Amino acid sequence: MAPGAALIREGEPGERFYFLFAGMLSVSNASMGALEVLRPGDYFGEVSLTMGVPRTATVTAITPAVVASCDRETFDELLRPLFADD
Repeated sequence: MAPGAALIREGEPGERFYFLFAGMLSVSNASMGALEVLRPGDYFGEVSLTMGVPRTATVTAITPAVVASCDRETFDELLRPLFADD
C-alpha cells in the first residue's frame, strides 16, 4: 500500500479484518480528527465486524505498508471469540 492510500473509509460497510505487518497507518475520524498511529503488529477493522456497524474511522497509509486481511466468515470463525466479553 502506498503512502496516502486509504485502506478503509469511515461510514463504509466493513467486510474485512486487517493486520499490519510493515509500515505505519493513520487512524482518523471525522468528528475527532487524528486518533492514533498503527505500527507493525497492530490490527484494525474489528469494530465494524463485531458490532455490525459501518466503519467508525478512516485508515490511511503514512508510509509504504504491508497488510493482511481476512473476510467476515473467517473472522467470525477464528477471531470473533477473542473479542467476546465472556
